[in-house]
Amino acid sequence: MGKRANNPVKSVVTTFDILQTLRRLDGAGVTELSNELDLPKSSVYNYLSTLEQEEYVVKEDGTYHLGLRFLDLGRYVRERDDLYETARPEMESIAEETDELVNLLVEEHGQGVYVCRVRGDQAVNVAAGTGHRVALHNTGLGKAILAYLPENRVDEIIDNHGMSADTEHSITDRGELKDELAEIRDRGVAFDREERIGGLCCAAVPILDLEDRPIGALSVAGPTSRMKGERLESDLPELLKSAANVIELNLTYS
Repeated sequence: MGKRANNPVKSVVTTFDILQTLRRLDGAGVTELSNELDLPKSSVYNYLSTLEQEEYVVKEDGTYHLGLRFLDLGRYVRERDDLYETARPEMESIAEETDELVNLLVEEHGQGVYVCRVRGDQAVNVAAGTGHRVALHNTGLGKAILAYLPENRVDEIIDNHGMSADTEHSITDRGELKDELAEIRDRGVAFDREERIGGLCCAAVPILDLEDRPIGALSVAGPTSRMKGERLESDLPELLKSAANVIELNLTYS
Protein backbone atom coordinates (compact mmCIF):
# COMPACT_ATOMS: atom_id res chain seq x y z
CA MET A 1 0.00 0.00 0.00
CA GLY A 2 1.19 3.52 -0.82
CA LYS A 3 1.25 6.61 1.39
CA ARG A 4 -1.97 6.95 3.40
CA ALA A 5 -4.36 9.61 2.11
CA ASN A 6 -5.58 12.19 4.60
CA ASN A 7 -9.19 11.69 3.55
CA PRO A 8 -9.44 8.52 1.43
CA VAL A 9 -12.53 8.24 -0.79
CA LYS A 10 -14.20 4.99 0.25
CA SER A 11 -15.77 4.29 -3.13
CA VAL A 12 -12.40 4.61 -4.88
CA VAL A 13 -10.79 2.24 -2.36
CA THR A 14 -13.62 -0.26 -2.91
CA THR A 15 -13.22 -0.02 -6.68
CA PHE A 16 -9.56 -0.91 -6.47
CA ASP A 17 -10.27 -3.69 -3.95
CA ILE A 18 -12.62 -5.19 -6.53
CA LEU A 19 -10.08 -4.87 -9.34
CA GLN A 20 -7.27 -6.36 -7.27
CA THR A 21 -9.51 -9.25 -6.22
CA LEU A 22 -10.51 -9.94 -9.82
CA ARG A 23 -6.83 -10.13 -10.68
CA ARG A 24 -6.00 -12.38 -7.72
CA LEU A 25 -8.87 -14.78 -8.44
CA ASP A 26 -8.32 -14.67 -12.21
CA GLY A 27 -11.93 -13.64 -12.65
CA ALA A 28 -14.99 -13.94 -10.40
CA GLY A 29 -18.74 -13.58 -10.29
CA VAL A 30 -20.82 -11.21 -8.20
CA THR A 31 -21.46 -13.72 -5.40
CA GLU A 32 -17.80 -14.74 -5.12
CA LEU A 33 -16.65 -11.12 -4.96
CA SER A 34 -19.36 -10.33 -2.41
CA ASN A 35 -18.09 -13.13 -0.19
CA GLU A 36 -14.42 -12.27 -0.67
CA LEU A 37 -14.86 -8.58 0.14
CA ASP A 38 -17.76 -8.84 2.59
CA LEU A 39 -19.87 -6.45 0.52
CA PRO A 40 -23.57 -6.63 -0.43
CA LYS A 41 -24.12 -8.32 -3.77
CA SER A 42 -26.12 -5.35 -5.00
CA SER A 43 -23.18 -3.02 -4.33
CA VAL A 44 -20.71 -5.35 -6.04
CA TYR A 45 -22.99 -5.60 -9.05
CA ASN A 46 -23.24 -1.80 -9.30
CA TYR A 47 -19.47 -1.42 -9.16
CA LEU A 48 -18.95 -4.12 -11.79
CA SER A 49 -21.62 -2.70 -14.07
CA THR A 50 -19.97 0.71 -13.94
CA LEU A 51 -16.52 -0.76 -14.60
CA GLU A 52 -17.95 -2.73 -17.52
CA GLN A 53 -19.58 0.41 -18.88
CA GLU A 54 -16.21 2.20 -18.76
CA GLU A 55 -14.55 -0.86 -20.40
CA TYR A 56 -12.27 -1.71 -17.48
CA VAL A 57 -13.83 -5.14 -16.96
CA VAL A 58 -15.47 -7.65 -19.28
CA LYS A 59 -18.15 -10.23 -18.50
CA GLU A 60 -17.88 -13.76 -19.86
CA ASP A 61 -20.57 -16.32 -18.94
CA GLY A 62 -21.31 -14.58 -15.66
CA THR A 63 -17.65 -14.16 -14.71
CA TYR A 64 -15.96 -10.76 -14.67
CA HIS A 65 -12.34 -10.27 -15.79
CA LEU A 66 -10.05 -7.26 -16.07
CA GLY A 67 -10.36 -5.66 -19.50
CA LEU A 68 -7.74 -4.83 -22.09
CA ARG A 69 -8.06 -1.11 -21.37
CA PHE A 70 -5.53 -1.73 -18.58
CA LEU A 71 -3.07 -2.93 -21.21
CA ASP A 72 -3.19 0.46 -22.89
CA LEU A 73 -2.69 2.24 -19.55
CA GLY A 74 0.27 0.01 -18.69
CA ARG A 75 1.87 0.61 -22.07
CA TYR A 76 1.45 4.37 -21.62
CA VAL A 77 2.96 4.35 -18.13
CA ARG A 78 5.97 2.32 -19.21
CA GLU A 79 6.68 4.17 -22.43
CA ARG A 80 6.55 7.59 -20.78
CA ASP A 81 9.43 6.43 -18.61
CA ASP A 82 12.78 7.42 -20.13
CA LEU A 83 14.50 4.68 -18.14
CA TYR A 84 12.64 1.90 -19.97
CA GLU A 85 13.35 3.33 -23.41
CA THR A 86 17.02 3.95 -22.58
CA ALA A 87 17.70 0.65 -20.84
CA ARG A 88 15.95 -1.71 -23.26
CA PRO A 89 18.73 -1.82 -25.94
CA GLU A 90 21.39 -2.49 -23.29
CA MET A 91 19.26 -5.25 -21.77
CA GLU A 92 18.80 -6.91 -25.15
CA SER A 93 22.56 -6.86 -25.69
CA ILE A 94 23.21 -8.45 -22.27
CA ALA A 95 20.55 -11.12 -22.85
CA GLU A 96 22.12 -12.02 -26.18
CA GLU A 97 25.60 -12.22 -24.66
CA THR A 98 24.68 -14.18 -21.51
CA ASP A 99 21.63 -16.20 -22.70
CA GLU A 100 20.08 -15.43 -19.30
CA LEU A 101 17.15 -13.40 -17.93
CA VAL A 102 17.86 -9.65 -17.71
CA ASN A 103 15.70 -7.50 -15.44
CA LEU A 104 15.03 -3.81 -14.86
CA LEU A 105 13.43 -2.85 -11.54
CA VAL A 106 12.38 0.46 -10.00
CA GLU A 107 11.19 1.34 -6.51
CA GLU A 108 7.64 2.60 -6.06
CA HIS A 109 5.78 2.94 -2.75
CA GLY A 110 8.54 0.98 -1.02
CA GLN A 111 8.34 -2.06 -3.29
CA GLY A 112 10.22 -3.18 -6.36
CA VAL A 113 8.36 -3.10 -9.69
CA TYR A 114 9.64 -4.95 -12.75
CA VAL A 115 9.60 -2.44 -15.61
CA CYS A 116 11.19 -4.67 -18.24
CA ARG A 117 12.42 -8.26 -18.61
CA VAL A 118 14.42 -9.56 -21.57
CA ARG A 119 14.98 -13.27 -22.06
CA GLY A 120 18.12 -14.86 -23.46
CA ASP A 121 18.04 -18.22 -25.23
CA GLN A 122 18.54 -20.22 -22.00
CA ALA A 123 16.61 -17.92 -19.65
CA VAL A 124 14.66 -19.63 -16.86
CA ASN A 125 10.91 -19.21 -16.55
CA VAL A 126 10.14 -17.08 -13.51
CA ALA A 127 6.55 -16.38 -12.48
CA ALA A 128 6.92 -12.61 -12.32
CA GLY A 129 6.17 -10.51 -15.37
CA THR A 130 6.37 -6.81 -16.12
CA GLY A 131 4.53 -4.84 -13.45
CA HIS A 132 4.99 -7.54 -10.80
CA ARG A 133 5.86 -6.16 -7.36
CA VAL A 134 8.40 -7.71 -5.00
CA ALA A 135 9.95 -6.92 -1.64
CA LEU A 136 13.21 -5.00 -1.87
CA HIS A 137 15.12 -6.66 0.97
CA ASN A 138 15.44 -10.15 -0.54
CA THR A 139 16.28 -9.45 -4.18
CA GLY A 140 19.58 -8.38 -5.68
CA LEU A 141 17.78 -5.64 -7.59
CA GLY A 142 16.02 -4.39 -4.49
CA LYS A 143 19.16 -4.37 -2.38
CA ALA A 144 21.02 -2.48 -5.12
CA ILE A 145 18.38 0.24 -4.81
CA LEU A 146 18.16 0.20 -1.00
CA ALA A 147 21.93 0.60 -0.72
CA TYR A 148 21.69 4.08 -2.23
CA LEU A 149 18.59 5.31 -0.42
CA PRO A 150 18.89 7.45 2.73
CA GLU A 151 18.92 5.32 5.88
CA ASN A 152 15.68 6.85 7.15
CA ARG A 153 13.96 5.86 3.89
CA VAL A 154 15.28 2.30 4.24
CA ASP A 155 13.89 2.17 7.78
CA GLU A 156 10.55 3.54 6.57
CA ILE A 157 10.32 0.84 3.88
CA ILE A 158 11.13 -1.92 6.38
CA ASP A 159 8.64 -0.53 8.89
CA ASN A 160 5.88 -0.43 6.26
CA HIS A 161 6.56 -3.69 4.44
CA GLY A 162 8.44 -5.86 6.90
CA MET A 163 11.15 -8.39 6.01
CA SER A 164 9.39 -11.55 4.93
CA ALA A 165 11.29 -14.83 4.54
CA ASP A 166 10.51 -16.12 1.06
CA THR A 167 13.19 -18.81 1.37
CA GLU A 168 15.53 -20.06 4.07
CA HIS A 169 18.20 -17.77 2.60
CA SER A 170 16.18 -14.55 2.94
CA ILE A 171 17.59 -11.79 5.14
CA THR A 172 15.10 -11.08 7.92
CA ASP A 173 17.27 -9.07 10.33
CA ARG A 174 17.48 -5.30 9.88
CA GLY A 175 21.05 -5.06 11.13
CA GLU A 176 22.24 -7.83 8.82
CA LEU A 177 20.55 -6.14 5.87
CA LYS A 178 22.18 -2.80 6.61
CA ASP A 179 25.60 -4.44 6.86
CA GLU A 180 25.06 -5.95 3.43
CA LEU A 181 23.87 -2.63 2.00
CA ALA A 182 27.15 -1.06 3.15
CA GLU A 183 29.06 -3.82 1.32
CA ILE A 184 26.99 -3.20 -1.81
CA ARG A 185 27.94 0.49 -1.77
CA ASP A 186 31.60 -0.48 -1.45
CA ARG A 187 31.65 -2.99 -4.33
CA GLY A 188 28.89 -1.49 -6.51
CA VAL A 189 27.09 -4.80 -6.99
CA ALA A 190 24.42 -6.76 -5.13
CA PHE A 191 23.74 -10.48 -5.16
CA ASP A 192 20.64 -12.56 -4.61
CA ARG A 193 21.70 -16.03 -3.53
CA GLU A 194 18.37 -17.89 -3.57
CA GLU A 195 16.85 -15.28 -1.27
CA ARG A 196 13.53 -14.89 -3.10
CA ILE A 197 13.32 -18.06 -5.20
CA GLY A 198 15.08 -21.31 -4.37
CA GLY A 199 17.58 -22.33 -7.04
CA LEU A 200 17.78 -18.83 -8.57
CA CYS A 201 20.69 -16.40 -8.18
CA CYS A 202 21.39 -13.01 -9.65
CA ALA A 203 23.91 -10.20 -9.82
CA ALA A 204 22.51 -6.65 -9.83
CA VAL A 205 23.80 -3.11 -10.07
CA PRO A 206 22.14 0.24 -9.39
CA ILE A 207 21.38 2.85 -12.03
CA LEU A 208 22.14 6.22 -10.44
CA ASP A 209 21.56 9.87 -11.22
CA LEU A 210 24.22 12.58 -10.95
CA GLU A 211 23.69 12.81 -7.19
CA ASP A 212 24.03 9.04 -6.70
CA ARG A 213 20.32 8.58 -6.09
CA PRO A 214 18.91 5.27 -7.39
CA ILE A 215 16.78 5.52 -10.53
CA GLY A 216 16.47 1.75 -10.79
CA ALA A 217 18.53 -1.43 -10.91
CA LEU A 218 19.66 -3.90 -13.57
CA SER A 219 20.30 -7.62 -13.09
CA VAL A 220 21.12 -10.91 -14.72
CA ALA A 221 19.39 -13.91 -13.14
CA GLY A 222 19.77 -17.63 -13.68
CA PRO A 223 19.90 -21.04 -12.02
CA THR A 224 22.53 -21.61 -9.35
CA SER A 225 24.16 -24.21 -11.62
CA ARG A 226 25.18 -21.41 -14.00
CA MET A 227 25.36 -18.48 -11.61
CA LYS A 228 28.49 -19.21 -9.60
CA GLY A 229 32.22 -18.67 -9.37
CA GLU A 230 33.94 -16.03 -11.47
CA ARG A 231 30.92 -15.67 -13.74
CA LEU A 232 28.68 -14.54 -10.89
CA GLU A 233 31.27 -12.68 -8.84
CA SER A 234 33.16 -10.86 -11.60
CA ASP A 235 32.09 -11.35 -15.22
CA LEU A 236 28.40 -10.50 -14.88
CA PRO A 237 28.96 -7.55 -12.50
CA GLU A 238 31.42 -5.96 -14.93
CA LEU A 239 28.98 -6.46 -17.81
CA LEU A 240 26.15 -4.93 -15.78
CA LYS A 241 28.25 -1.99 -14.56
CA SER A 242 29.23 -1.18 -18.14
CA ALA A 243 25.59 -1.25 -19.25
CA ALA A 244 24.48 0.84 -16.26
CA ASN A 245 27.13 3.42 -17.09
CA VAL A 246 25.83 3.71 -20.66
CA ILE A 247 22.24 4.04 -19.42
CA GLU A 248 23.22 6.70 -16.87
CA LEU A 249 25.09 8.74 -19.49
CA ASN A 250 22.25 8.50 -22.01
CA LEU A 251 19.67 9.52 -19.40
CA THR A 252 21.79 12.46 -18.28
CA TYR A 253 22.87 13.88 -21.62
CA SER A 254 20.18 12.83 -24.09
